[in-house]
Amino acid sequence: MSILKAKRFWKEAKPAETDSGWRVELDGRPVRTPAKTLVVLPTLELAREVAAEWNAQEGEIDPSGMPFTRTSNSALDKVAVQHDEVADMLAEYGDTDLLCYRATSPQELITRQEEAWDPVLDWAAENLGARLQTGAGVMHIAQSESALIPLRQMVREMDDFRLAAFHDLVGISGSLILAFAAARDYADIDRIWQVSRVDEAWQAEQWGVDEEAAEQAEFKRREFIHAKRFYDLCG
Repeated sequence: MSILKAKRFWKEAKPAETDSGWRVELDGRPVRTPAKTLVVLPTLELAREVAAEWNAQEGEIDPSGMPFTRTSNSALDKVAVQHDEVADMLAEYGDTDLLCYRATSPQELITRQEEAWDPVLDWAAENLGARLQTGAGVMHIAQSESALIPLRQMVREMDDFRLAAFHDLVGISGSLILAFAAARDYADIDRIWQVSRVDEAWQAEQWGVDEEAAEQAEFKRREFIHAKRFYDLCG
């Protein structure tokens, strides 16, 4: 059975200011999410990115080429209706953060993890008020409530749009701390991505590059960079 795809029906997409933010209009008609929510964005810069994606469509609409529209839809249709639940789910990563679980061997990998991850944990202690503990192996490392509470509060304080982007920063990196590091410009976003991939880089050096895994990693890298860009454009 064939599935009919939507085709471009508008001549121009452009931002339009409203009392509550910026919407994107297609020949004067406002864009809505898949759940029919009116798309109202927090900044003109974000609205311009969304409008540019609609203007770039030719013939059949390709959602895969509209990342800013997709993340905006997620913010409005998914995050907005369960903000605290999403925030608390992401905050739980602090209790199982990637940066806290270290290799037991070989020494070169242990050293690489220390050199890449310890400075970020030190930054988090100083700038987020959260000192997370580390350990070797895969056994759960219990973190103190004094460290987790401020992290949870900061995530909860994000608006729906920032939280949608933050969701991807956390999920892709596997680290709440690296997501905060990305959001707060601890380092260049590509550097933060590399920090999240210490183990994978080590494995590739030992066993060679798996082409399928490399393609998946590149897709994730682009999504990580997009999430950072979306977060920044929220104001």
